[in-house]
Amino acid sequence: MYIEAVPNRNSPPAILLRESYRHEGKVGKRTLCNLSDWSPAHIEGLRGVLKGGTVIPADQDAFTVTRSLPHGHVAAALGTPSSGYSSGFAAGTLASLARRIGLDRLLGPDGDRCRDLVLALLIGRILDPVSKLGAARTLSPDTASSSLGEALGLGPVADDELYAALDWLLERQPAIETALAKRHLQNGTLVLYDVSSSYMEGRCCPLARRGYSRDGKKGSLQIVYGLLCAPDGCPPLPFHLLRRRNLGQRRPSPSRCSRATPLIR
Repeated sequence: MYIEAVPNRNSPPAILLRESYRHEGKVGKRTLCNLSDWSPAHIEGLRGVLKGGTVIPADQDAFTVTRSLPHGHVAAALGTPSSGYSSGFAAGTLASLARRIGLDRLLGPDGDRCRDLVLALLIGRILDPVSKLGAARTLSPDTASSSLGEALGLGPVADDELYAALDWLLERQPAIETALAKRHLQNGTLVLYDVSSSYMEGRCCPLARRGYSRDGKKGSLQIVYGLLCAPDGCPPLPFHLLRRRNLGQRRPSPSRCSRATPLIR
């Protein structure tokens, strides 16, 4: 059986349900039913059944929607958990992959949720910088904006967890500094050092002092931060560690690298 549309001059075509038969060596066809009064949806449904399809009730979804999250940029920034890296976009787009440079191992041991949360925050600053509340939303499965949370196996993430992970990172700071210094600095190695400053609002930050403002904000507290780089341009120490004692002094001096000296040795 099949459905055939028969032209009807100036009127709509007749929709007929027909079947073919063979009589005395000749092929003929006969009409079984006139479907012209059926809606197009019903006609197409019957046409599909005649071709071997399956009828799905109107109140039942025909498809199961599986959510698809952007993943390419996550793969480029995070890398793969294995030691070998395949060629292609994920391996070649970004030279300094987090796992390729050992960032995950530097931060802490495998299986530590705080380590994974910190890693997610670092990669999130590259992919889509947002606040801690925004980061919690982009990492949680129900509101995720990428596959980063899934790739790290984080599950639901609360913003309080992210702040707790930063406290955990602060405790790990000396060990991370020592590991970076051993990797990038040696005794007698040339280092590049410079400082800058920014003003801040509020009065509770222990790093802030009154002094010269590069931003022209007289009377406001200042945070002066330094950057120390190895000859290859890699900054092995955090910015805020190398800050000037005298905020009115504009030029760095060797004495201000005292925090870095034990690490270099």
